[in-house]
Amino acid sequence: MLRHTENRPGSSLPLNLQETKKQPGRALLVALMGTSVLLLVINQAGVKYPFLQGPQQPSPRFPAPYPTRRIQDYHVRLDDVTGRRTSSTDQNGTAMEGEAAAAGENDELLLGAAVERITAQDLQEESTPTDTLEETVQRVLKGQRAVIREAMEGYSFHPSLKAKRLEDLQLESGGQPVRSIVVTTWRSGSTFIGDVLQSHPATYYHYEPLLDFDIVQVRRGEAAKQALHNLRHLLTCDYSDMDHYLNYGKTHPWLFRHNKRLWAYCASFPNICWSPRFLTPFCKLFPFQSLKTVRLRLNLTTEFLQDKELGVQVLLLVRDPRGTMQSRHHREWCPGNPDCNDPAWLCRDLVSDFHTAKKFLKKFPNSFRMIRYEDLSFHAYNMTRELFEFFHLNYHPEVEKFLDTHTKQKIGGVSSTFRDSKIAPIHWQQDLPWVEVKSIQSVCGEALRLWGYRIAKDEKHLRSFNPVGKFKTTA
Repeated sequence: MLRHTENRPGSSLPLNLQETKKQPGRALLVALMGTSVLLLVINQAGVKYPFLQGPQQPSPRFPAPYPTRRIQDYHVRLDDVTGRRTSSTDQNGTAMEGEAAAAGENDELLLGAAVERITAQDLQEESTPTDTLEETVQRVLKGQRAVIREAMEGYSFHPSLKAKRLEDLQLESGGQPVRSIVVTTWRSGSTFIGDVLQSHPATYYHYEPLLDFDIVQVRRGEAAKQALHNLRHLLTCDYSDMDHYLNYGKTHPWLFRHNKRLWAYCASFPNICWSPRFLTPFCKLFPFQSLKTVRLRLNLTTEFLQDKELGVQVLLLVRDPRGTMQSRHHREWCPGNPDCNDPAWLCRDLVSDFHTAKKFLKKFPNSFRMIRYEDLSFHAYNMTRELFEFFHLNYHPEVEKFLDTHTKQKIGGVSSTFRDSKIAPIHWQQDLPWVEVKSIQSVCGEALRLWGYRIAKDEKHLRSFNPVGKFKTTA
């Protein structure tokens, strides 16, 4: 049946189309209502709609006190001991790499955390759903006190400490712990030396405490003030006023995961892991604290060295910049960050650190030392003994066990600390193309000379010469 389409006088349009044309506002209103509903749904889902916001301005690179961009430190997630790499993406879409897992439970044993893991599991089995945070914290503290007492039985205190009993080194009991700081930069051997220190009994390890500062070097200004504030709080086991650091760790758990003794309890009791009500008293149990950072330049440690009550021992760890740059090739977060991927920036810091180190050797001869990664690797046992003497630590059998298992062969990926220590520091000679070595040397001549590294003359010389010359580490 045909629909009647009678035309009105003076109009060539059918009647139904005339009505539509007569009411254009109705169609527009319906369209606007639909758009509003769509935007409401998008907003509730947390999806950004830049088409409504106009052109977006990039965030400033160094806003105080923290940069807005967050990139994880140097870690690779490994499927197994073969070192196959996997990558993931964080909630902001930033390509990330997970923790090196090559060592697995063997590393827990070698880093002295096996007892903590067993204790944590036992406490977890005893816990109930009605336990309060405070009850859980007190139970964990009690268990860890017993673990530390057992680990310290028969321990020989360094004569410089003037300590006669465990309590003399515990903040919980009014004592002062033995504090060690390692200052270096990315891919310079600090993960290895950090784990060597952690293999010492009853050691609390502050791993990369400036991880939330992004891929930058902290040299001066507001960033330096914030960094020193954070480090002092950690060295004194004060986790108050550290919200940004702790909130960052909740989504980047490797901030604590390298502290094996702490992580044993975090894995069993995640509800207390990031709480100052747990972290502050837990940290205060430990007689030894080690901290390593790859983001703080040496000059900023002056205030720590001057603080007699803090009593820190500071070690500057350096590496041949050619080896450092080659090692950074493996890191997805390095490109685009000049503090990491520009050898000129690296070598300016090496020159600055050298001159600061020379002053420190005269001003703080008993509490400052510098070492090259190559010397530590080539003479791992003797150099570790010397470093532990400097740090006022006992060269414990657990430390030797760690060296026995971590310096003979390579296991795992680029972040693993299982290395053939005779080869690891200089494999860059075979891996880097000559054109890149020549480019690095063109901006690093002064740094190489100051730190006792030899210059490669050509590609044939590069593949066969010994790049590590003699270097005097004393004033």
